[in-house]
Amino acid sequence: MLNLALSAASVIIGLAVLLNIYRLIKGPAPEDRILAIDTLTINTIALVLLFGIANRSSAWFETALLLAMLGFVSTVLLGKFLGDNNKEAP
Repeated sequence: MLNLALSAASVIIGLAVLLNIYRLIKGPAPEDRILAIDTLTINTIALVLLFGIANRSSAWFETALLLAMLGFVSTVLLGKFLGDNNKEAP
């Protein structure tokens, strides 16, 4: 039963990843692309955790934690970069 749940969750999250990639490529505004990158990171973390559960290995949880920290920092930096570029020059 656990294998069926893991497979179904992997398929659903994989579909979400594909939709995030579509929004990353198609996004009309830079803000949409930044949100797509953030959501893509969250979905990747979910896939890594599902892989760790399927393999019964705790090393994948540390990998997911590192991805979460990297995703947070990159989202903040991209948002700051976008905010700084939208200011008008005096």
